[in-house]
Amino acid sequence: MTFRLAVVGGGNMGTALVGGLLQAGWATEDIAVVEVLAARAEQLRGMFPGMEVTASVPACDAALIAVKPYDAPSATAQAVAVGASRILSIAAGVTLAALEAEAGDAVVIRAMPNTPALVGEGAAAIAGGTGATEDDLAWAESILGAVGTVVRVSEANLDAVTGLAGSGPAYVFLVAEALIDAGVLAGLTRPTSEALVTQLLVGSAALLRERGDAAGLRAQVTSPGGTTAAGLKALEDHAVRAAFADAVVSATRRSQELGSQ
Repeated sequence: MTFRLAVVGGGNMGTALVGGLLQAGWATEDIAVVEVLAARAEQLRGMFPGMEVTASVPACDAALIAVKPYDAPSATAQAVAVGASRILSIAAGVTLAALEAEAGDAVVIRAMPNTPALVGEGAAAIAGGTGATEDDLAWAESILGAVGTVVRVSEANLDAVTGLAGSGPAYVFLVAEALIDAGVLAGLTRPTSEALVTQLLVGSAALLRERGDAAGLRAQVTSPGGTTAAGLKALEDHAVRAAFADAVVSATRRSQELGSQ
């Protein structure tokens, strides 16, 4: 039997993508998951009844490489050896050149997803290899689009994607943590502050997605001489905007360093 897609690596991100594909209409028999750890393989069989979970890459039309970076080239070679003509890698820092060296005639596409894909709200970027066509890129978008938004970039920009969207959830969680603590400092109970901050972030994100224009939305909330203006001044006085810029640039540089290694 030849599978439509082999997901090589049954970790959190691989599992999230399998779940997203099933919700998008893929059949269980279309997908095989490759997981070498026996205990994890049993968990996956329980999560996806009827799906093939195996320790080696089966015959497949395409493969999603979701293993640790140092295993990605060999996983690519194994997938190509059993028939995969398309390789989509989400292994961080592993270059297209390194993957293509093992891919033979198969098309390689590299992607950088982020952890909100675990709840179907991911943000991912893809970069096509030397032989990738429009159809190949559309195929990769259909895979990652099952768990969120996908954009196309050059490989050179994937480090910036890592610094912004890949690391970005941690920045948002830090903001949430700080706001919860601030609410407690202002006199709220911690459960009350947590509930308000959680909905604050969910609601603000939904509003931004629906209307766009972050600067315009901020301006709508900011009345001259009002409470929001006072709060924003305090943030600007502490150079919060510059701190976020430094965070993204620093994370981007670190991604470049890891990729060069």
